Amino acid sequence: MEEGALVFSQDGKILDCNSSAEIITGYSGFELHTVFFSSLLSNREDYLSIRKALEKEVYHINSFDMVRKNGEHYTSKLKISKTEIGQSTQLFLVTFGNSSFQSRAEQELLVARKIYENIEEGVLYTDRKGKILSVNPAFEIVTGYLEEEVLGKNPNILQSGYHQADFYQALWKDVHEKGYWRGEIWNKRKNGEIFPEWLTISSISNEYGRVTNYVAVFSDITDRKQKEKQIQKLSNYDALTGTTNRYILSQELLRLIETANKYNQLLAVLFLDLDRFKVINETLGHSYGDLLLKKVASRIKGMLKNKDLIARFGGDEFVIVLPNIKHAKEAVQVSEDIIQALEQPFFLDNQEVYATTSIGISLYPHDGDGVDLLIKNAEKAMHKAKLNGGSNFELFYKELQPLNESRRIILENGLRKAIENDELMLYYQPQASLKTGQLTGVEALLRWHHSELGYISPGEFIPIAEETGLIIPISEWVINQACEDVKRLHVSGHTNLKIGINISGVHFSQSDFVKKVSGIIQNTNINPYNVDLELTESMIMPNAEDSIEKLVRLKRMGLKLSIDDFGTGYSSLSYLPRFPIDTLKIDQSFVRNLMSVKGDAAIIKAIITMAKTLQLDIIAEGVEDEKQLDFLKQEKCDIIQGFYLSKPIPFPELVQFLEMWNPDMLSGK
Repeated sequence: MEEGALVFSQDGKILDCNSSAEIITGYSGFELHTVFFSSLLSNREDYLSIRKALEKEVYHINSFDMVRKNGEHYTSKLKISKTEIGQSTQLFLVTFGNSSFQSRAEQELLVARKIYENIEEGVLYTDRKGKILSVNPAFEIVTGYLEEEVLGKNPNILQSGYHQADFYQALWKDVHEKGYWRGEIWNKRKNGEIFPEWLTISSISNEYGRVTNYVAVFSDITDRKQKEKQIQKLSNYDALTGTTNRYILSQELLRLIETANKYNQLLAVLFLDLDRFKVINETLGHSYGDLLLKKVASRIKGMLKNKDLIARFGGDEFVIVLPNIKHAKEAVQVSEDIIQALEQPFFLDNQEVYATTSIGISLYPHDGDGVDLLIKNAEKAMHKAKLNGGSNFELFYKELQPLNESRRIILENGLRKAIENDELMLYYQPQASLKTGQLTGVEALLRWHHSELGYISPGEFIPIAEETGLIIPISEWVINQACEDVKRLHVSGHTNLKIGINISGVHFSQSDFVKKVSGIIQNTNINPYNVDLELTESMIMPNAEDSIEKLVRLKRMGLKLSIDDFGTGYSSLSYLPRFPIDTLKIDQSFVRNLMSVKGDAAIIKAIITMAKTLQLDIIAEGVEDEKQLDFLKQEKCDIIQGFYLSKPIPFPELVQFLEMWNPDMLSGK
């Protein structure tokens, strides 16, 4: 009778056996699969000694007292070998019972075939000279070689050429001295593809300690390596844009500062922020915003030198480091080139989008000698560029820091008391019909006269008000004051005059917005037909369905509704007919350039045509000269607004303007 053979796992559970093992132990194959190897030994201490021995060696032989299923004791010589699969899994092969007429190597080969024919790891079995005797199906799948193609050959047919001779010398030294080697190795498939694998090579010795065979168990770790590479990339680079991330920026900038200091070099830090990213992101959605960031990063990277560094700092902010420049003019030139490049349109899934940038520049060592200070000062310069209108750059200067920080604190504190101190006021800009020459309405524009700093630009204090939430009480004051003022005009005889009131996105997003507006209309006792709420595309598009619900409620109150700055928000035109609006206001940027930029004239024509089709009125903002006026008349625009009629003026001057206005001044009669 042949020897019994079985396999047990690291936890001692029997995984497989041959028929002789069933006969010797008295258990059926099914029963052996439900017991642990230790239950076959009469003394548990023997099992512990076996495991302890196998921790130090891969092969163990000894005689042990064993017990059959019926309780009968017998002594058997156990021959146990350890094999590792992958990096963490171990299996133990056991032969026992009667002496075999076959060599142990042949017997173990038979057992190994049965065990490994269905496992995912590749198995390679050789004689003592390295000649391949057998491989399992997984070997064929991983390497691409069929068994008949490799039998009798040396495993070096798999060598990739990636490793030097000393690598293999060290590998076989471990096998000969320790009995095994395990580690990562790069091999080559039949098709020539090089791949990484986790390999364990074990030597198998006979009872006299002579090596008779080698078994190699390996697993393809290409996926794991790719994941490691991806993790490494994610730890160093921004996942969206592929630029360096914030952490690596700090490390690299520190290194570049040290080099600049050592060799007395000049270094520039550029802080970039996209001017209109929030509008695009909210209007088109975050997927388009992400796509825009990728295209912006790609366009900028194409303009930089290999030595330069670009990193995504956060959101729509980027930091560029220009090492070893000869003069600050180089940083200025790069900034101008980037600004000009980003002024060209981006195409996002056939959607044309414009995204300008504001850039702040700081220089080492003039503006700081550390990473944080250089970036912080460049950011401050960037904010100054934004206050100057955006799409430009600003060099940091020392006076900028205390001015910006202290001024913002003063403005924020001042805004909290502006209404109480009666510092807010409304200016009004008239609107007139191109058909009749009659004044049809006025737009209310908020102004602030600070008790210490004087007049503050809305472009400076409105963002602070929105960030702090102060825009909500301020907006309610504006609506109330505008309604009171226009009611006074109605009483004085200008009964058909409408008042246009700009609505903040922060205010509009409040759940009680409609209720608050309704309360002001009722309290001021004004005809809601004469109140025109002006909203922007970027305000109503992000949550279009919710916006429609609010607009319908406002419309039912009798209020007029306008879309302000139309053409700059990139809204979905499919939603436009669903909004219960009365008027489209063409943004002044199109009107300003209509005589010099051919495309702007075409845009205005298209907007007017579309508005007429949807039965909407059209107001053109920013009209300043007769050429613009004549063009708008020709295209049958309904109403104009701008310096051609009047600059924004306070209420007392508005009253005088209305009294002096002659419709013939516009109609040309």
